[in-house]
Amino acid sequence: MTLTVLKFSSEDCGICHKMSFYDQKVAQELGLDFVDIKMQDTATYRKYRKILLTQYPDKSEMGWPTYLICENPESDFHILGEVKGGHPKGEFRQRLQTILG
Repeated sequence: MTLTVLKFSSEDCGICHKMSFYDQKVAQELGLDFVDIKMQDTATYRKYRKILLTQYPDKSEMGWPTYLICENPESDFHILGEVKGGHPKGEFRQRLQTILG
C-alpha cells in the first residue's frame, strides 16, 4: 500500500513557499509519495479536486497549505488524515507520523 501526501497550496502563499523547503523531503523520508498541487496549475488541480472537495466541500475550512494523506489518490481514494497550515520541520514530521500510526 503506497500512501501519498497531496499538498494543496498557492503560488501567492508565503507559508506554502516556506514549507516547500522541506515538506516533500520529510514525506519521502517517511516512505510517502508526494504531489504538489498549486491552485494556479489548473490541470493538476482538476486531477485532484475531487479529493480536496471530499474533505472540504466548500473549501472554507482548509488551511494554507493543506496536506491530505491519501491512499490510492489515482483511483478509489481514501483520506487517512490531514495537516493544515505551516509547521516547523520536526513538528510537520511528527504530525505525519501520528497519522501513519
